[in-house]
Amino acid sequence: MKGEVHRHLEESIRPYIDLIDNLRSVGIHKDVPLPHIAVIGDQSSGKSSVLEAISGVALPRGSGIVTRCPLELRLKKVTSGVSWKAVLSYRDKRTEFVDSSLVGNYIEAAQNELAGKGVGICDELITLEVMSPDVCDLTLIDLPGIARVPVKGQPEDIGIQIKNLITKFIEKPETINLVVVPCNTDIATTEALKMAQEVDPEGKRTIAILTKPDLIDKGTERNSLDIVHNKVIPLHKGYIMVKCRGQQQIDENIPLEEAAQMERDFFQKHNDFRCLLSEEKATIKCLASKLTQHLVDHIKKSLPQLNEQIKKQQCDLRNVLKEYEAGPPQDPKGAKQFLIEILTRFNDQIKTLSLGEKIIKGNLFVQLRAEYKEWNDHLNDTKTSFNHLTEELMACKEEYRGRELPGFSNYKMFEVHLQKQVATLKKPAIDLLNTIKGIIIEQFTDVVNQCFQKYPVLLVITTDKIYNLQSNQQDKAEQRISEQFEMENMIYTQDPIYLKALNEITSKEKFLDSKETFSEEQFPVFDIKSKYSEMLKAYYEIVVQRMADQLPMMISLFMLKQTAHLLSTDMLSLLDGTDVSELLSENSEISIRRRDLQARLDRLSIAQEKISHFI
Repeated sequence: MKGEVHRHLEESIRPYIDLIDNLRSVGIHKDVPLPHIAVIGDQSSGKSSVLEAISGVALPRGSGIVTRCPLELRLKKVTSGVSWKAVLSYRDKRTEFVDSSLVGNYIEAAQNELAGKGVGICDELITLEVMSPDVCDLTLIDLPGIARVPVKGQPEDIGIQIKNLITKFIEKPETINLVVVPCNTDIATTEALKMAQEVDPEGKRTIAILTKPDLIDKGTERNSLDIVHNKVIPLHKGYIMVKCRGQQQIDENIPLEEAAQMERDFFQKHNDFRCLLSEEKATIKCLASKLTQHLVDHIKKSLPQLNEQIKKQQCDLRNVLKEYEAGPPQDPKGAKQFLIEILTRFNDQIKTLSLGEKIIKGNLFVQLRAEYKEWNDHLNDTKTSFNHLTEELMACKEEYRGRELPGFSNYKMFEVHLQKQVATLKKPAIDLLNTIKGIIIEQFTDVVNQCFQKYPVLLVITTDKIYNLQSNQQDKAEQRISEQFEMENMIYTQDPIYLKALNEITSKEKFLDSKETFSEEQFPVFDIKSKYSEMLKAYYEIVVQRMADQLPMMISLFMLKQTAHLLSTDMLSLLDGTDVSELLSENSEISIRRRDLQARLDRLSIAQEKISHFI
C-alpha cells in the first residue's frame, strides 16, 4: 500500500494511538478498560484475510480455530530508518525480528505456550507490534473465530468458551466492535453480529465489514448494497465492503500491494458496487482510514472518563497503602518502641471490648446478652415441673415419713425434691459456660487479626495466649459453678424473702380465698403438707432468680473481665527478653500485597501523567 492509506490523515492521530499502546504496555489495562478495536467474526468469515490486508503481514491460517489467544496487532507507520520490523511479546517474553515471513511461526509458538498444543484457547494477550512505512497507524485486537461445532480434540463446550472470551472484550463501553461478515451469508443469522448487538443494542460502537463480494449469487447484489447503506441492520458506524486475496491468489503468492490494486479494480469494474468507492464504503484502504479515525475519536471521547477513573483508583490505593506502609523500623530501639505501640493499641482494644464500650452491630455484649437471656428463659421453663408435684408428694409421703405421729411434717421430703430439681440445671450451666467461652475467643481473636495481621509470629503467640487463658479460666469457672450448686443443695434463703415469694405464688395461683397472707407470726401453725407444692414453687422461684443473675456474673467475671486483665498483663511481658525482630517479622503475603499495591499505584501515576498531556 506504500503509505497511501494514511496520507490524508492528520499527523496528530499517531500520538493518541501511541498513548493507548503505552498505557497497555505499562499494564494499565489491568486496572481500567482502555479504548480499542476488537475484531470478531464467525469461522471462515474472512477475518484473517482482512487483518492480513490491513497489517501487511501473513497471519496464521488454516481450518478450525487458528486464533487461539487474543492477538493485539499494533501497527505503527514509520517514515524513515526501518523498512520492516516487528516485536512479539507475551507474559515476560519479548522477541524482535525483521523477517515478516516469521510472523506466523512466532504467533503459533506463543499460542502453543499459552493455550497448549492443539485446539484449546486462552485469554492471555499476545502483542505483535509492526513498524513499517507501508502500514497505517492503528491498533486492533484479533479474537478467536466463533465456532459452532467442536472438531476432533476440542472440548464439547468450545463454542461457549470462545463466546465467553469474546464477550469479555466486546461488552466494555470502551471497545469498538469490528464485525466481519461474508457477503454470501444471511447477515441476520451471523453469530458475530448477534453477539455485537447483545452488548451494543443501539449499534453505537459497532462497525461491520462485508467480505467475499465476489462470491455473491447473481441477482442478490442489491441486497448487499442495502446492507452497506444501513437499510437492513443499522449501525452508527456503518458498513464497509472489502475484497481480500482469495485462496488462489494466496497460493500464487500475489503480493498484498498488488492485491490492493486488484481490489480497487474489482470495485471499479463492478456495475453494482462501483458506487461504494465514491461513497468511501469499499476497499481495505478506506477501511483502515476509517478504523483509525474511529479509534482516535473514541480515544479522545474516553480520555476524560479514563482520567477520572485513574484518579479515583489512585486515591483508593493510597488509603489502602497507609495500612501497609506503617511497617516496623529496622533499628532495635525504634522496633521496640513500635512493638510497645502496637501492644498498647491491642490492649486498649481488648479493654474497650471487655467493658462493652465498642458499640457496633453484633458486638460482644449483644451476643452475651442473648445467651444470658436464653439461660434465663430456660430457668423459667423449668418452673413448670412443679405444676403436678402435689400428687407426687402425696403419693410418696409415707416413703419420707420418720418416727413422727400423723399430722407432723418431714422437712426431708421438701429438701430432696428441691435438690433433684436444682441438679438438673448444672449441665445447662456448663453448656452456657462453653458457649460464652467460644464467643469471647472469637471476639478476642478478631482483635488479634486486626492488630497483628501483618505479623504472623505475634499473631500466633497472642492467639495461643487467649486459648490458654480461656482454658485456665474455664477450669476456675467450672469449679465455681460446682461450688454454687453445692451451696444450692443447702436449701437456704432469708425468711422475709421466702415469705414474699410464697405470698406471690399463692396470690398468683389463687390458693387463698381472701387477702390473707403468710407471715412470721403464723409459723407455729404454718406447716401444712397440702401447701407443699406452693412452698416448693416459692423457694424454686428464689433459686431461679439467684441462678439467672449469679451464673452470668460468674462467667463474665472469669471468662471476660479476668481474661482481659490477664491477657493485657501477659502481652506486656513480651517486651522483656524477647526477640523483637522475630515478633515483628512480617507476613510474606503482606509484603507481596504491599509491593503489588505500590506497583499498581506506580503504573496508575504513570498513566495519569501521560493522559494529562492530552486533556
